[in-house]
This record gives sequence, structure tokens and C-alpha cells, in this order.
Amino acid sequence: MPVEDSFGPLTAAHESMRAGRRAGIVLPLFACPSARSWGIGDIADIVALTTWLAGGGQRALQILPLNEMAPGQQSPYSALSAMAIDPLYISVPAVADFESLGGEAALSPDDRTSLARVRASGRVEYALVRRLKRRALEAAFSRFFDIEWGTNALRARELRTFVREQRWWLDDYALFRAIHASRGEQPWTRWPAPLRGRHKVALDHARRTLQREILFYQYLQWVAHRQWREAIGHASGVGLIGDLPFMVDLDSADVWARQQQFRLDVSVGAPPDAFSATGQNWGTPLCRWDVMRSDGFSWLRARARRSAALYQGYRVDHVVGFYRTFGRPRRGGKGFFTPADEADQQALGEQVVDVLGEPGAAIIAEDLGTVPDFVRASLTKLGVPGFRILRWERSWTVADQPFLDPIDYPTLSVAASGTHDTEPLLVWWDQTSHEDREAVSSIGTLQRLTGGTGVVDKPPAEVRDALIELLFASRSDLLLLPLPDVFGWRDRINDPAVAAGANWTYRLPWPSDQLDGVPEARERQEMLRRLSVKHGRI
Repeated sequence: MPVEDSFGPLTAAHESMRAGRRAGIVLPLFACPSARSWGIGDIADIVALTTWLAGGGQRALQILPLNEMAPGQQSPYSALSAMAIDPLYISVPAVADFESLGGEAALSPDDRTSLARVRASGRVEYALVRRLKRRALEAAFSRFFDIEWGTNALRARELRTFVREQRWWLDDYALFRAIHASRGEQPWTRWPAPLRGRHKVALDHARRTLQREILFYQYLQWVAHRQWREAIGHASGVGLIGDLPFMVDLDSADVWARQQQFRLDVSVGAPPDAFSATGQNWGTPLCRWDVMRSDGFSWLRARARRSAALYQGYRVDHVVGFYRTFGRPRRGGKGFFTPADEADQQALGEQVVDVLGEPGAAIIAEDLGTVPDFVRASLTKLGVPGFRILRWERSWTVADQPFLDPIDYPTLSVAASGTHDTEPLLVWWDQTSHEDREAVSSIGTLQRLTGGTGVVDKPPAEVRDALIELLFASRSDLLLLPLPDVFGWRDRINDPAVAAGANWTYRLPWPSDQLDGVPEARERQEMLRRLSVKHGRI
């Protein structure tokens, strides 16, 4: 079924994400602010970034989740809504109501000082950016409410249409968000019992008393929607690949609205793997898969519908969790998988993956970490590509565990030098053993590309370019490279073993709308185009 959702039919764009060999870049939206942005990459910055990528022959941009983050959080995987775009990504200068108030010139002296600070910062300063944007957007909404809403002006009618079309997710979200704010951002699990339990009388009372606040959150999503539609319409033919997080926070509109579908006494995470020797505990509630199946996976269908309306394709985060979810009792106890046996795990995973693909967007599966062999086999059967990360693709059961030649990767796969969670390519190269560097250097395709000289003991720039070209030459239909790897930078986007800190604060060293004026950026753009042409990815 074609996906419309007031963005217009997207079926052709979805299909273009499946068409032939192509290459793209992985970069969080927050990391690419333009000179006009307020200290963080925003929706409007997609245009400048995709223009630069298209000049380099790139056909895809994979971003991280844009879901609204929980108060005080900076991880894009910490969401209080599986549907809403975080207002943090709204381009304030592009909000008509803000400009009608005088724009930046009308900011207070303190806010102008703060704005200069976040623009000059080398990192995303989430708390300050959020405060600045919140004040500006509240002022913009007040202007809209006072001048246009009461008179039912054209833009007011457009907002009403948006609210009606998006009611299937927007009603619960806006009500939740308004109550949450009215209670000092207190988690819903601490609300009075009638609100916590969603008693009809309590909800009706909240809708009446918080009517203006509810409209404010609807307004923010309408503004984000309009900006998103404008941005993807000028993306220079570069397909946007989104990211569907495995779960949302316990304190989220989704869990509050569907409490019977989750085990609130169990916390989801991951068993020990390459990222953590002790495993991970994400604090999110456990899905009651039997209950979700009994209502036809309606919540997952809604998430898939929303993602397909926003993106041409999307990455399914932690896909193994949809086959078997690892949970730990919140009050202590041994971790466990649900479902418990492999047959039920495969049946569940294949049902869920089918649901996620129904709306038409091309999906790719993040199948990294501790993943049973049957999961990759199942994904292949379903026609869903998984990832092939160069440093982890080895013949693990063979003596010396040689690295696989990317020319032998499956066509139905995503070749990559790393992800947003891994150390950058050159950091890995520096830290890995000499034996591993020799093993990589002996890969047949790399030997052919380097004229038999390999890359051991060569300068970092030569190692970088040789490994990147090795992946361009892979048989995988889709190649996705984290942008720091393309430049050979050593900055890390996220370190899963470290809490908060610098995680998720990475920014490009130059404004995204000024890349054409940076010699290093032009050289990398030319390199990407040359390799895309040479290896048939353009």
C-alpha cells in the first residue's frame, strides 16, 4: 500500500532505495549544523548536507533517530515518543511566527549571548540549545495562537488538518506531553493514579484544562512536519535512511498509552557482546509479545507507518531483539530471553520484520553483537540486508580466522567500515594487533587495489583510502560509511561502554552549508565520486 500521510506518495522513492549498487554516508543530524543553525544540526540542514553528498555521488544519508528525547537526555535512543520528532531539530530561523516577532534580533541580550556560545562550541550543548529553542518556539506559538488560531486563518486551518490526519499518534502524544510538562516533567509512573491509569474522567479533565498546552505540542509537530516535507523535497536525490529504535523509554507516551502490552517490572538490554563484557541494561520495558501479537502488532504497525512516511528507508535497530528480547528483572535476578526457544524466536522475528516492511520503506537490519546464526539466515530469507562490518567479518571457525574479502560479501548486505557505536576506522587500525593489520593487508581485493603492496606501515591517509576503496569494491549492494571514517578523523560519536559525557555531542568542524569552501571537504567529495564511478555505485 502506498504511504501518503500528507507527505505525498512515497512508493517510488522507497523503491529507489532498493535499486542497484549505491553508496551513502552515516551522520547524525545533530552533528551537521549550518552557520544559521542554533548549535545543533536541524531539519533545514538536510538540504545543504545532501547537496554536498550528491556532489560526491552519494545516494543515501543514514541519520540516527529523531524521536523526541526524554528531558535531560542526549541519546537519540532515549525516547519519550516513538512517533514525535524532537522539537530540538526544528530550524528556528525558518519558523514564520518567530521571524514575524523579529527573529534573532528580538532575542534578549542573554539569549543572544547564549546563541553565540552554542554556535561557536565544538560540541552540541544540549541543555542550552534546548532552553534557547524552547523559549523561541513558545514565543512563536503565542504569536500564532493570538493572531491566527482564534480567527481560523489559513495556517490555523492547515494545523487543524494536520491534527486530524495525524490523530492516530498525535492525540496520545500531545496529551501525554502536556500532562508531563504540567507536572514538572515527572515520569508518568509517579502521576496520580487516575492519570497514571488513564481513567476517562481524568483524561477528559486534562484535555479541558490543558487545551492550550496540548495545542502547543501539536503546533510543534506541525512545524516539524512542514520543515521535514520541505527538506526531503530538496534533498538532491539523496535517499534518507532513518533509524527505528528497538524500544522507547518506560517514561514515554507509547508505554503510558499501552501499559498492558509491556512488562514494567523488567528492563531490556543486551547480553555480553563486543560492546560490553558485562552486557547492557537500557532501562526500557519488556514487550509482552503474546499481547502484541493478539492485537496484530498494532503499535509496531503504527511505528512502521510513521517511519515509512518520514524516510525512504530505515535501519531496524537491534533487530535480534525482535526475535528474542533479553530482559533483566528490575529488582535483581538472572537475565532471560523471551521467547525462550529458537522456533518461537524465529516465528516472532519473521512476523515482526514482515510488519515493519509492510508500509513500503526499504528496511535494513542492524544485526550486530551477539546474534544467533539463524537470525541472519532468517533475514536473508526475508530479503532484508544485514550489516557487514569489515573489522568483524572473519572466518571465525578457520585457523588464523582470516578476514573475509568484501568481494565475497552477499549482494543482499550493507558493507560498512563501522557504525556510530564503534571507534573510528583509523583508531581501530592503530589499536588492533600487527597480525590483524597483516591479515587485512593480505585480503585479495586489497592486494589488487594497491598493486600488491598492501597497507601495513603506510601513512594513515593511505590506509584510510585503501580500506575505504576496499569497501567500495565489495559485492554488497549498499555501502554506508560513517563520515568521520571518510575523513580519517578520530572523533567518536558514541561509546556504548561510557555513560553520557561526550557521547552524542559530536559536530562537524565546519558548518554544513560551507563545505564547498573547505579544500579538505572538496577533496573528500571528489574521492567519493571517483570511487562511486569506479565501482559502479553512482
